[in-house]
Amino acid sequence: MSTAVLDKVTMTEMIIAKKLEKELSWETIGKDLGISPVWLTSACLGMNSAPADKAAAITEYLGLGKEVTTALEAYPTKIWDQAVPTDPLIYRLYEVVGVYGETLKEVIQEKFGDGIMSAIDFSMEVDKIEDPKGDRVLLTLNGKFLPYKSW
Repeated sequence: MSTAVLDKVTMTEMIIAKKLEKELSWETIGKDLGISPVWLTSACLGMNSAPADKAAAITEYLGLGKEVTTALEAYPTKIWDQAVPTDPLIYRLYEVVGVYGETLKEVIQEKFGDGIMSAIDFSMEVDKIEDPKGDRVLLTLNGKFLPYKSW
């Protein structure tokens, strides 16, 4: 019996449907599997490939089939809609980069030199900080600095 080949969109739809059916959160799944919930979410949304052991653990945990495991392991094509998104949360992140992008570039390059922050050798955390004036979102982006080389 051959395993069906799923595209990343169908894989994501199946994972989210099972997550909702089981009333799970990304945080719970990540904690139970010993996987960063941010990375887990990205892989399940199709933007990262999962190593075989993690792909198998995710699909076993959710009760999904081998075709989902195979799709999780597949290398993604990282493209997204190039228009500015209208979802308010995602739009605000674009706004942060639009307003502070040049500032971040200047400060990073002043501290490190001419180069970029890796999005490959990278980790990210999302934390909630309770505050009486309104809870705060703490995003930690941790990327290796990659200097430009001259030749």
